[in-house]
Amino acid sequence: MEKTVNQKAWFLVLPVFLVVAFSAIIPMMTVVNYSLQDTFGNNQFFWNGVGWFKELLDPSTDLGGRFLASLGRNLIFSAIILAIEVPLGIVIALSMPRTGWQVAACLVILALPLLIPWNVVGTIWQIFGRPDIGLLGYTLNSLGIEYNYVSNAFDAWATVIVMDVWHWTSLVALLCYAGLKSIPDAYYQAAQIDGASRWAVFTAIQLPKMNRVLLIAVLLRFMDSFMIYTEPFVVTGGGPGNSTTFISIELVKIALGQFDLGKAAAMSLVYNLIILIVCWVFYTVMTNAGAARPVKEGAK
Repeated sequence: MEKTVNQKAWFLVLPVFLVVAFSAIIPMMTVVNYSLQDTFGNNQFFWNGVGWFKELLDPSTDLGGRFLASLGRNLIFSAIILAIEVPLGIVIALSMPRTGWQVAACLVILALPLLIPWNVVGTIWQIFGRPDIGLLGYTLNSLGIEYNYVSNAFDAWATVIVMDVWHWTSLVALLCYAGLKSIPDAYYQAAQIDGASRWAVFTAIQLPKMNRVLLIAVLLRFMDSFMIYTEPFVVTGGGPGNSTTFISIELVKIALGQFDLGKAAAMSLVYNLIILIVCWVFYTVMTNAGAARPVKEGAK
């Protein structure tokens, strides 16, 4: 007797597919169309094929040089952000209380930076870092440290990095805290009976149990840091020079400043592809590492 399969449930999913198609697929097809053509205004387009992509990947051209330079800045920035925020978020999560009214107080305090809009964060740090009226800039200059994020590339990078750490470390800490709260007390009781050290508890119990949330945290923070635009644009405008001009800022300059829609579309597609590839690599490596750990421990 054959089992009857009811396919009517797909009608409930159909509105979701329509919304996704309208909000993602159709705009993406428009970008693909622009990336293969050139325009001189008046809504007139001329076929260019893969010319923009060849120019984009050629370091000797102006477009390729600007793209590769901004890509390098993006990769360096994301690597620094992950190296700071992930360990710092874990430390904060481990230091948070597990019971009592202090839990709610810590959660509220950690959530406050996440509630501030990105442009407001940039404005806050723009004023905060000014050497004339900003508390940070004035204090550093009073201590004899010549700080000026407008004219010094190192100061601009330091300001953008510290600003991002202040804004987004809370997300990593909250995710890690949720992972720690899901660990049953029996694990800690067994570790206490065995006389395990604090480091042994962290490496054998807490870190493996946080593997999934850490994967989410790394993926979210990489994507956010790699696509960062508003905060550095408000604070430094991509300067001094091009020192903090990331790909997102370069895209805006090419698309809106120069009105080179074909070049900007090609760059955005390659930009999107890089994000997908790197996220896939992160996910594959961390998933395989998490899957191999229990086998290794069992072998011991």
